[in-house]
Amino acid sequence: MAINLRVKAILILFVVGFASSFADGDAVSAKCNNKSRLVNIRYWIDGVEKGLLSAVTAKFGPYPLFEKKSRKLPVVSTDPLNGCSELSSKVSQSVALSTRGDCEYTTKGKVAQSGGAAALIVMNNIEALEEMSCSKNETDLDITIPVVMILKSGGDILNKAVEARNRVEVQVYLAKRSVIDLSNSSIWVISLATLIIASVWPDLIPHEKSDEEYDELSPKESSAATAKDDSENDILDISVVGAVVFVIAASAFLLLLYFFMSSWFIKVLIIMFVIGGSEGIYYCLTGLLLRRCGNARQIHIKLPLVGEFYVIRTLLWLACFGFAVFWVLTRFRSYSWIGQDILGICFMIRVLQIIRLPNIKVATALLCCAFCYDIFWVFISKEIFQESVMVVVASGDKSGGENLPMLLRIPRFKDPLSGFDMIGFGDILFPGLLVSFCYRYDKANKRGFINGYFFWLTIGYGIGLFLTYLALYLMEMGQPALLYLVPCTLGVAVLLSLFRGELRNLWNYDFESDGQQPAEA
Repeated sequence: MAINLRVKAILILFVVGFASSFADGDAVSAKCNNKSRLVNIRYWIDGVEKGLLSAVTAKFGPYPLFEKKSRKLPVVSTDPLNGCSELSSKVSQSVALSTRGDCEYTTKGKVAQSGGAAALIVMNNIEALEEMSCSKNETDLDITIPVVMILKSGGDILNKAVEARNRVEVQVYLAKRSVIDLSNSSIWVISLATLIIASVWPDLIPHEKSDEEYDELSPKESSAATAKDDSENDILDISVVGAVVFVIAASAFLLLLYFFMSSWFIKVLIIMFVIGGSEGIYYCLTGLLLRRCGNARQIHIKLPLVGEFYVIRTLLWLACFGFAVFWVLTRFRSYSWIGQDILGICFMIRVLQIIRLPNIKVATALLCCAFCYDIFWVFISKEIFQESVMVVVASGDKSGGENLPMLLRIPRFKDPLSGFDMIGFGDILFPGLLVSFCYRYDKANKRGFINGYFFWLTIGYGIGLFLTYLALYLMEMGQPALLYLVPCTLGVAVLLSLFRGELRNLWNYDFESDGQQPAEA
């Protein structure tokens, strides 16, 4: 059932290769790059305040002001009501109200602006808020008024009141956002928990001692089982050269995705993710369940052509693979993020048992390269490609409606556009390699929480992830999470070891030469 170590290493490279940028799930384009923001519309009819309606901003034009600075303005329906041609009614210093359809959203914005409107409210024809973007050939985006979309029910309320010749006034303003909400708090907790569990995983599962009695009764079968377990516990130690090559290869793969991304390309990645994810679930379940089953896990039958057939292991592997296939078949459903996160978490736990750092020297090479990689492809690549390569790939603009699977994602529960907060696997795996090393180092040298490194690096990771969200909140654009995570993990490890006078030991540390072996998974 186990995948060969070389195959695993290649799979890890391609699955994790570009998934190291923190993204917020909003597509970005060079011409029409506003983030969709939630808007509140407070309305009055004949001077009496009636309530609050929800709306969402367009991908173009300025945002409305916040509540304290926004003005109460009268509402006027456009004539024609679709707002696609020159208006015959006066909308000067008013909020124009038009229906959706018959022309581009940008056309409606330009027509309302030319009529002197202070803002435009587009009434949707369904009970939903949708993204108002620009056409592909749009060249003139000189729109200086806010354009927002309102739900059909809210539009009906305003339009009927205007048609009844009531005095309708609205105050259109941006809804306040929070640095921390339920969705990004969940991502923070899941990411931190995954990193901790993957680091301490060898101590969460029983060792092979449970099979000793069985080994004595059946030496031959025990030998076969031990060989099988050894193949599952293969470990790949990274070298300095390997760390640099890994990041270079990841950059090459990112460019490949950028230039050739399509729906079929994404489906290939999905297949690879299914293989890695099902292998991860199988590994986790066999560790937690089968090793507690004693001799039951060795039950097997002999079949013609096939040979020995381990019943429980095979059934469990089929169940794991079936779960992954179920996720593929339901990946467009609203609940698909649950299966994707389970597959992703188990995959990352497995990766951190396969790949290990031998010392801080290799950790410094890997994380510094990853640090530069993330910053370059998120920020600096804009100067070369006129857009952020990492953000374009992560947003999946060219994926034909397919979503990239190499992300943990949680829906924004209060987002009218049903967006997601996301974090790439690399933002957990790269720091996780260092945190896992520190846990093994602390254990080998019998360090406690306070005088060890694992505890402090875990706290540093949590702070770094919080800083990523804070930067995302302040800058309103996709952030390279490793820009914050690397200083908060590697920086903490180096400074702490310097303060303790242990940097030289950590820099050239070798578990074998110190009489210690890395803990077996």
